[in-house]
Amino acid sequence: MTKITGHRGARNLWPENGLTGFRNVLALGVDAVEFDVHLTDAGELVVIHDATLDRTTEATGPVRALSPEARAATRLKGSDDTIPTLADVLAILAPSGKDLHIEIKVDEAGKPYPGIVEKVVAETIRFGVTERSHLTSFDTSILEGCREAAPEVARLVSVNRDWADRQGGLAAFLDKVDGLVDIVAIHHELMQAEWDLITARLPLERLCVWTLNEESLIRPWLKRGIGHLTSDSPDLALRLRAEITEHA
Repeated sequence: MTKITGHRGARNLWPENGLTGFRNVLALGVDAVEFDVHLTDAGELVVIHDATLDRTTEATGPVRALSPEARAATRLKGSDDTIPTLADVLAILAPSGKDLHIEIKVDEAGKPYPGIVEKVVAETIRFGVTERSHLTSFDTSILEGCREAAPEVARLVSVNRDWADRQGGLAAFLDKVDGLVDIVAIHHELMQAEWDLITARLPLERLCVWTLNEESLIRPWLKRGIGHLTSDSPDLALRLRAEITEHA
């Protein structure tokens, strides 16, 4: 059965990567929760998708420049939530037993943050979630760092058409990540276009399709039996999965 992942704490339902979403998404019955981590110059691991504050918060500027005080005072747009730390998020998610997809991001220049992998791994150990976590990235150098720092923690790589083309094409990319990751997460348009190539190389349980938010897109992938499906609207994906399972 396809596992459903709430993307950025189910951002179509609650503020993106906010603690309200992380609390509420658990009640939906998702199989996994996905979120993003940056590292500030002050040494804090903070959960936010973009390398800048502009799109999702009431502030502007690079995430890495946030002081702990500024972070705690920066509200997410349309919300009373503020930017959480990784520890804040894990304090909510760790007791749930859900799988965690922890995306390790790059800075505003597209460069990996020095030391971020080791800091993230240390937090997963502290909260006792290493066995049900996937460390994820588009950047294979980050994932290689994850393998070196914590070979026991599962890994997931993400790819879309543009990223695959920059790596020499999808076939070359899949060759590159063979043996590096447990799950390959592929944008739904690329997955559809290259289905035969992909499924000739990887079993369904190692494939994740993202990010699907409409019934017309979600239903066909569920019927295909894809291993993992990531959605901003996991409530819809879960309802459709239940319907399909009931009528199977």
